[in-house]
Amino acid sequence: MHIEFRHLRTIKAIHDTGGLSHAADQLNITQSALSHQIKGIEDQAGVELFVRRSKPLKLSAAGMRLLAAAERILPEVAALEAEFDGLVSGKSGRMHIAIECHACFEWLFPVLEQFRKAWPDVDVDIRPGLAFDALPALRKEEVDLVVSSDPEDLANVDFTPLFDYEPVFVAAASHPLAAKPWIAAEDFRGETLITYPVDRARLDIFSQLLTPAKVEPAAIRQVELTAVILLLVASNRGVAVLPDWVLRQIKYSSDYITRPLTKGGTTRRLFAATRDDDTSRPYVAHLIRLARQEAVKMQRA
Repeated sequence: MHIEFRHLRTIKAIHDTGGLSHAADQLNITQSALSHQIKGIEDQAGVELFVRRSKPLKLSAAGMRLLAAAERILPEVAALEAEFDGLVSGKSGRMHIAIECHACFEWLFPVLEQFRKAWPDVDVDIRPGLAFDALPALRKEEVDLVVSSDPEDLANVDFTPLFDYEPVFVAAASHPLAAKPWIAAEDFRGETLITYPVDRARLDIFSQLLTPAKVEPAAIRQVELTAVILLLVASNRGVAVLPDWVLRQIKYSSDYITRPLTKGGTTRRLFAATRDDDTSRPYVAHLIRLARQEAVKMQRA
């Protein structure tokens, strides 16, 4: 037995309209073609789908089973067609994001709130668990955008600049290093360094300063929340290095100070990595635009 979508639409149209004539009009076919189609279905199934000589035309028990299937399947097909139409037109899709920058959650949430309202048919998700394998996951289409400060020369991957930031040293106002105008790698010897719970290769303080200088802090303490890091720093339980925009978003406390890393300071850049086929999609381009706009707001705070 070979049932097609048009057969399901036929059964539903006849049931809804109560007769062949109205159903034929609804389906935009002739009544003769409709009758021929019904006979073909019945011949395949070996059962009658309608109670003959009933007015209005009624479905038999077998016809009711087919109608139940039609009412279950046709809406799913219609939804799938609408989804594909949305994908073609760029109105719907998937935006699963992996973040290599732990502090970026606080910056990204306002961006996603605006994006959600502008693109309600795009499925948005954040995948922090992929932070250390984010770029391979992007190429495998497991995620669709990676926020990263470490661009790589990868085939079919675009790295679009988002904004620049400066990693800055943070210590208690009473800390001996508060007297220095800038902080060198050697200053971290003997200090407890408070960091986010991220692999050290992903932390600016290690990748940009300590690892090249072959300097190791006395201890490393990992803390999830920025507010708790600052609380510990202000209490002189250790020192930290945080992006300058993170500190601007939090009300400044006189209990801690900030200093540049190295005499000239250190500048880093965040990128949005996307597959090159997706970069120009309307919703992807809009998300990147919103991310840049939010960055400007942060830097003015």
